[in-house]
Amino acid sequence: MLDYLTAGIAFWMTLFGVQESLLEFRLGYLGRYWFLAISASLLLSFLLSALVIITLIIKFAVDPFTFPDNVILCAIAAFIFSLMLTFSQWLILRQSEMTPRVFAGINTVVGIIVYFLLVWINEGTLEWSGNPINGWKTALVFLAGGVITGTATGKALDFYCERVEQRLIQLERDKVARETRERERIEIERIEREKQEIEKLEREALERKRISREIALEEERKWYEEHGDDDFDYEDEDDEE
Repeated sequence: MLDYLTAGIAFWMTLFGVQESLLEFRLGYLGRYWFLAISASLLLSFLLSALVIITLIIKFAVDPFTFPDNVILCAIAAFIFSLMLTFSQWLILRQSEMTPRVFAGINTVVGIIVYFLLVWINEGTLEWSGNPINGWKTALVFLAGGVITGTATGKALDFYCERVEQRLIQLERDKVARETRERERIEIERIEREKQEIEKLEREALERKRISREIALEEERKWYEEHGDDDFDYEDEDDEE
């Protein structure tokens, strides 16, 4: 049993420790809670699964060393561990907009599968009873497995966050460019309207000036007609107009 506990501690602690060191660059202060939250969830999962399994062994006479009872107990333990681990990771990831919520489930499933494969491959060297000295080789094997798995999953999330961050930056740049073009368009339309208003006022001023001149010429014509001034040349006056 000591070998299995050593394997679990070495694998899961190193896996989530490596992930924390990688995720802290993307999640900021949230990354510092990663290892603590995972450790607490692992402890709760272990206690809860132990309670359920011991209850099944005592009350329902389930034999943990024979098939298929051992498979059933392992499946129950894996379900409890995955549920608790996914929940604890989701609580942290949900606070960051750049991280996918599905990573919590994927990361937990990958960890369980890799741990199962390591146990299955090294089953011949694992012992239910032993001492700390005999378990150091087991610890090294699962320590290496935890480091590799944590690095792979942590870098995968880091790569995803980097792509999302780049996309958000590009979207912000596109938004700024659109707003700039919109402001330029509005400014051009404003200048064009002002220009049209000025041209309209100038035309109206010219029209009023023309009308005033025509009225003045008409009054002058009438005055000369009334006073009979022969020196006034109406044809020349019309040509000047």
